[in-house]
Amino acid sequence: MKRLFILAFLFILLFATAREQKEQFILKPIGKVSKIEKSTKLILKKKYEPALQGLDKNSHVWVLWWFDRNDTVEKRSILQVHPCGNPENPLTGVFACRSPYRPNLIALSLCRILSVENNIVELEKIDAFDETPILDLKPYIPGYDSADDAVTSKSPHWDRRVKKKKFSLSSLMALTGGKYESREGVVLY
Repeated sequence: MKRLFILAFLFILLFATAREQKEQFILKPIGKVSKIEKSTKLILKKKYEPALQGLDKNSHVWVLWWFDRNDTVEKRSILQVHPCGNPENPLTGVFACRSPYRPNLIALSLCRILSVENNIVELEKIDAFDETPILDLKPYIPGYDSADDAVTSKSPHWDRRVKKKKFSLSSLMALTGGKYESREGVVLY
């Protein structure tokens, strides 16, 4: 009877662990951003070079990357921010703005492709830092990646201003000196 109890306990423990593991993912970078002087490149690991075949036929690419400089428990727990770091903007959920503070630190940038050679994609620019981990690349396809019925007039007033000014993470970091202030789960960056 004691053995049966132990076996049942072990089975429950293994089942709970397996279920918990299904709720977690392991992301492995495919490369890194390289910014040297005025050159911006995505340097992929050599093993991913075959995956770039045909990308040079595209003018733009979606780059998914990791906000690695924000990867702390505190920063991942921030769920509301003042957009653009302006306390005059209304408190907004991170899923309703482009804040670098998120539960999962996945960033998305649309970039103009200048060239693709071997395992290197040269870009016009990207709003990521040098050595930023790259998670994935996807070609920009106008018919799929644009919404004909998208309405920007419903967006908040700060969103319309951002479109005019075209702030980027790197410009915000430069403006603030990379310093952030957090109050009660709200970020002023």
